[in-house]
Amino acid sequence: MPRFFVSPEQVKSGHITISGPDVRHISKVLRMGTGDIITVLDGDGKAYEARIESVTKGKVSCEVLEQGQAGGEPPIRVTLVQGISKGEKMDLVMQKGTELGATAIIPVICQRSVVKLSSTKATERRDRWQRIAVEAAKQCRRSVVPRVATPTTWWEALDDVPAEAMGVMPYEGETEQKMRNIFNKKDVPSEIFIFIGPEGGIHPEEFEQAQRKGVIPVTLGPRILRTETAGLAALALVLYEWGDLGGALNEKKDRSLHYAGVQG
Repeated sequence: MPRFFVSPEQVKSGHITISGPDVRHISKVLRMGTGDIITVLDGDGKAYEARIESVTKGKVSCEVLEQGQAGGEPPIRVTLVQGISKGEKMDLVMQKGTELGATAIIPVICQRSVVKLSSTKATERRDRWQRIAVEAAKQCRRSVVPRVATPTTWWEALDDVPAEAMGVMPYEGETEQKMRNIFNKKDVPSEIFIFIGPEGGIHPEEFEQAQRKGVIPVTLGPRILRTETAGLAALALVLYEWGDLGGALNEKKDRSLHYAGVQG
């Protein structure tokens, strides 16, 4: 069944209004119309089975038939703080980061960033990246679209990390502290921020700023990864171990089901 995202404000009194590019996709590409059934998600975890009531040039009106929780989201919130890279590398990060399960992606401008954006360009890029995240969320059947922030500075991103969240920073200068070391901690954090430098790497001053904020520098191994690879690799490791990509939490759940006499 086709899936579409709307904002919570577009769901009112048992009816849903779909606008924007999805109107053309529904009417022209999918050739759907009155009476057809679609799935609508509000981006906050709610899912609706809805019947199309009418299709006009700029709006699709639907009646809610059934409401429920969409599910399918990781048990831990992971924000990827990604140094802005040039070309289409950021598009890749937005798409694959969404598929892996990132909760939010914050593009940051660093001291060694090659790309410099004016305020207008920053807003335009953010809008483009958010659209990529929406399409990726549809494709991989997520119930929540990751929030893509307007590009900010490294320091401002550090300042926005909640006190209760854990911060990690893959860093080529770190050789001892491995990602698996942080997974040995007994308490699984409710939220984790992954800080990734740009193509030119993390400046020593930025490294010190991050450490003062309690961000843990880690190594991802002996090979130097590109900026667009490092963030996705770290995201996958975190969501494997603490999320729903088949890591330790899933193994514990599987074992408990087996011991209870439930077998697949």
